[in-house]
Amino acid sequence: MDKDLHRTEVDGFCVTWRLVQHHLIAIVAVHNASDASQVASFCPSNYPDLAHARELFPELARLWDAVRHEFWTKLIPPLPLAARKRVLA
Repeated sequence: MDKDLHRTEVDGFCVTWRLVQHHLIAIVAVHNASDASQVASFCPSNYPDLAHARELFPELARLWDAVRHEFWTKLIPPLPLAARKRVLA
């Protein structure tokens, strides 16, 4: 799989998304996780960003929140436990 292509699943939906340009999220497709039926698919020239996806499918707010969380976790990984203890000390 392309290293910039990611999948996130929440509440029975799976979104495929990728990082483009300067760490922007582009939504590639959304599927029903149980049967892989397509909910939405976008052309590379017209990938919506995360904000636009929220506008297009507001009922998938928990899915978009999970994508945002995964994005930030990949961009800025959490500190290892030992380093967190030093910061808190």
